Amino acid sequence: MVEKTAQDLDASEKTLKARYGAQAAGFIIVKICVLIVLTALGVLIGFIVMKGFGVVNFEFLTAMPKNGMIEGGIFPAILGTFLLSMGALLFALPTGILTAVWLTEYATSKKFVRIIRIGINSLAGVPSIVFGLFGLAFFVKFMQFGPSLLSGSLVLGILILPTVIGSSEEALLTVPRAFKEASLSLGATRWETMYKVILPNSVSGIITGVILSVGRAAGETAPILMTGATFYMARLPDSIFSKVMALPYHIYALMTEGSHKEQTAIAYGTALVLLMLVIAINSAAIYIRIRARRARKW
Repeated sequence: MVEKTAQDLDASEKTLKARYGAQAAGFIIVKICVLIVLTALGVLIGFIVMKGFGVVNFEFLTAMPKNGMIEGGIFPAILGTFLLSMGALLFALPTGILTAVWLTEYATSKKFVRIIRIGINSLAGVPSIVFGLFGLAFFVKFMQFGPSLLSGSLVLGILILPTVIGSSEEALLTVPRAFKEASLSLGATRWETMYKVILPNSVSGIITGVILSVGRAAGETAPILMTGATFYMARLPDSIFSKVMALPYHIYALMTEGSHKEQTAIAYGTALVLLMLVIAINSAAIYIRIRARRARKW
């Protein structure tokens, strides 16, 4: 009996050692993967900074392009990227938040909600070039908006819509159910409960998702390539039906259509500006999320 107990203990000890060994091996693999990702990110950022840092200065950021795009600055491209991103946000923000509100609070058919969510997830997985083709066929030709700021903004708005809906829905679901029940028990309607209790307590999460969406919209090339971006403009856009320059398309055009060394240098400088813009947007989202978590009292 004693011998059997000793054998069982030995077997248990071996099993425990095997589990700890497997755990240690798993942690090593995870650390290696993290190291690979950080190394790739560092190499990417370092390469862009090394190639583009010498080009970026105040004039580069504020001047108009000139002399066949081998001199001057990229201010129209910066402005165009900002306008396209804000236009996309104006479309996606109310549409996405209202959709999330309906999915979380007003939808009664679970089967229909599942179908809607499958559609949203599928939309998030559609390649950006397909959005560009859709925008070309629908907004540019069918709606006759032409290649313009409006067409590009609407396509980018549809592109980021799944992200806005998903982040808004998650933020709404994080609000404790007790908040809603307390509001309803005091006589508030469902809509009053939504915009006076649930939305204010989830706005930080919604904003975080929205900022990340803007970062994606600012870096997209394919959708605006077919709907509103142009390689060169001698003046700034003056209406929503004007074509615009944009940083991603500007990089693409300089690297594919240019043959001067100056154009390659400008392309790397533009890439650095776009990279810093996206990093700044993502950093703002992280900062807002951290502040919101610290400010929570529930």
